[in-house]
Amino acid sequence: MLSRILLITSMLLGVCNLVSAESLKLTLRKQVPLEPGSSNFHTLSDEETWKGDQTALIVCDVWDTHNCKNAAFRVAEMVPVLNRVVKEARRRGVTIIHAPSNCMSFYQDHPARSRAQMTPAADNYPEDITQWCYQIPSEEQGVYPIDQTNGGCDDDPDEHAAWQASLRPLLEEEKWPWRRQHAAVEIDPERDYITDQGDEVWNILEANGLSNVIMTGVHTNMCVLGRPFGLRRLSTAGKNVVLMRDQTDTMYDPRSAPFVSHFTGTDLIVDHIERFVCPTILSTQLIGGKEFRFADDTRPTLAMLIAEDEYETAKSLPEFAIDTLGHDYRVLKVFATPSDRNQVPGIESVADADVLLVSVRRRVLPEKDLEVVREFIAGGKPVVGIRTASHAFSLRKEAPPEGFADWKEFDAEVFGGNYTNHYGNQLKSMITIADVEHPVLEGIPRTPFQQGWSLYKTSPLKPEATVLMTGAVEGEDPEPVAWTFRRKDGGRSFYTSLGHVDDFQNPTFQQLLKNGIDWTLEGQ
Repeated sequence: MLSRILLITSMLLGVCNLVSAESLKLTLRKQVPLEPGSSNFHTLSDEETWKGDQTALIVCDVWDTHNCKNAAFRVAEMVPVLNRVVKEARRRGVTIIHAPSNCMSFYQDHPARSRAQMTPAADNYPEDITQWCYQIPSEEQGVYPIDQTNGGCDDDPDEHAAWQASLRPLLEEEKWPWRRQHAAVEIDPERDYITDQGDEVWNILEANGLSNVIMTGVHTNMCVLGRPFGLRRLSTAGKNVVLMRDQTDTMYDPRSAPFVSHFTGTDLIVDHIERFVCPTILSTQLIGGKEFRFADDTRPTLAMLIAEDEYETAKSLPEFAIDTLGHDYRVLKVFATPSDRNQVPGIESVADADVLLVSVRRRVLPEKDLEVVREFIAGGKPVVGIRTASHAFSLRKEAPPEGFADWKEFDAEVFGGNYTNHYGNQLKSMITIADVEHPVLEGIPRTPFQQGWSLYKTSPLKPEATVLMTGAVEGEDPEPVAWTFRRKDGGRSFYTSLGHVDDFQNPTFQQLLKNGIDWTLEGQ
């Protein structure tokens, strides 16, 4: 009883959170439609400064174990970094709320649990603050990106059976195996809170004047989004809420639609959140270092630079990213603004990619934006071009507007090409595979096929190019259609003048493009 009296007294005096608060300088990432009704989005970043003593960090359902072995192992891999985040946030005056749902009996005598229970009740509870939230109105604008109806466990069946057998003693006592928050995430008994109730979380936020919330924990597509204290509920209740996107995981099984890797499934959920729920941040903004990635997430990052209106690659490339690249690559999509053809918001993200795919037609960019592309290529990084990439950054007979820059030699310098024009759209061209052995041609039938649209005039290529496919129209000499190129900076490039929307319907083209991307990364 005495300890409870002392706890109440300390809370009333406001000494539980008596720390020297510091500011948090955060980069909030969100996604906005290219234009009203568009299914494609710009990824934008805003710099904000949050006061530590006006901010809460919630650790959602980071349990000590899980029904799914892979889920449990991934949490165990993540928690050392998460604990560093919690400690640094606490040091800056952030209020830490530990929310391991269904585990309150374990903490019934813990001061942090008592502190949450005894926080004064708020007088402004949001509607349904004690209930799960499965969707908010803004999400109706999109399509939920993954199928999680099977529960999302990605265990191998035999491993899962063995794991369940090991959990049997725990499951005989309760319907779930977890008992507490993972022990690697430290709880400060003098300052932190423990609760799994939406109204108690709201009490803590209101009693401490906390308008900002950082959400961490698992699983993004379930508890993090849907709990009474989750992203949906708090964002609609008016809090400035963000997801720490590299301190979370998703319950997604790659054997379910859209049949991508587990980690791409997480990326798709993060995209959904950034579009329809709230912005996201990274742990690096608190603790420095590199973005946390799971050891099994070995996907290289491919940036797609999409700025053309002729061949519908704003539609075909995002579909290709899911259908063909979804297992092997983390894909960033960077689009030009439809209403301003020479503006490409978010182009700075190209700098962090491992490989760049260019689908751009006759655009000039602000000088600093084109410099991002130039520096990427000068660093010897891989580049892939399709169709109009041969004349990506050059106008026909115009000079760039003031403050904008072109790159007329892009085709020759980056791809070893020599685009001059194209044959008439009415002339059907047949594509022939060259009689060479090359990794880009692996798995590709040697049967000629019809090109989706006009044949480009691309010859002569530079001597460093290796031609893999040619195309021909009746009565004209063949033209190179696909080739590899070793640049002077040492980087690898792959280019194909295919890329019409009809080409993307051809499995041979899809395999060619995937192989070309893979080849550019070999030896990196």
